[in-house]
Amino acid sequence: MPPKRVTLADVARRAGLSTSAASMILNGRPDTRLSADAHARVNEAAAELGYRPNVAARGLRTDKTLTIGFISDVVATTRFASGLIRGALDAAQRAGHVILVLETGGDPARESEAIGAVLDRQVDGIIFAVMRARELFVPEIPSTTRVVMLNATNKKHPVSVLPDELTGGGSAVKLLADAGHREGIALIGHNEEAERDLFRSTTVAQRITGIRAEMAARGMRFAAEESCWEWEPHHGYDVTHALLERRSDIRALLCMNDRLAFGAYQALADHGLSVPHDVSVVSFDNDELASYLRPGLTTVGLPHEAMGRASVEILLAQRRPSDSRLIPMPVIERRSVRSPAG
Repeated sequence: MPPKRVTLADVARRAGLSTSAASMILNGRPDTRLSADAHARVNEAAAELGYRPNVAARGLRTDKTLTIGFISDVVATTRFASGLIRGALDAAQRAGHVILVLETGGDPARESEAIGAVLDRQVDGIIFAVMRARELFVPEIPSTTRVVMLNATNKKHPVSVLPDELTGGGSAVKLLADAGHREGIALIGHNEEAERDLFRSTTVAQRITGIRAEMAARGMRFAAEESCWEWEPHHGYDVTHALLERRSDIRALLCMNDRLAFGAYQALADHGLSVPHDVSVVSFDNDELASYLRPGLTTVGLPHEAMGRASVEILLAQRRPSDSRLIPMPVIERRSVRSPAG
């Protein structure tokens, strides 16, 4: 037979107080008017008996379970966006909540099962998160359920948390311009489809808009724009290698993400060019490997942990925003940028 669960009545009996008095003390009610000795007796009895509050019963009384559903594609099982879940866990802990994490791998059937699982547990709200920011299809859920889209958007659920890519794009250009670069700058990773298709990305269009707006404001133009379908290191290598075969006047690369920059570094080295003495490099995301390149890669980071924290804070707030909250993208300056005359 499993051991009998210790109840609030057991704690009250051991402490020599009424159940209601023990409840007020254990729930931290500030207006109990009970003596310090009573508080000590109740807390000591609870510790001795190993009392744990019945969260399910409390949820029935308060209509809150202190539980948040976190449904994602692969956020918790890959390193690229794990900061989203770290930030959410931190904010939930500070708010006295726990998070129920479910991964779907992007499978619609598993997404429906995950939604059913968290609704069955009467969570206080659901956070939907994806590794790469995009428009996300969400199956039908009750309209009374609080929902926040994290690194994602959805027309039916307009409350979302996203990186401020518009400002971030401008920050990347500013890094080069402030170092004295005005000519010979190449854009690596231009992708028109990703800029238009929300289901591929909700943020790439904002990033490139910010880049072009800052270039225009400074009277600058790209010397070259190299397109590629995906943003992996070998794509960065291929397009940078091809560019350097054609052009000898390139003095800076603005890469659309760090992984493209990884490949670009190798292509520059293969052409006998060094970073930043011959060519400066700026990119986006602050991949954990960016600091291990030599020289370290200057980048505009994705604020994943701050976004995760914001998603929980918004979900639990009494007054929630009605649209997107944009989180600033930090500039991480390392050693990949210098003056072209330096």
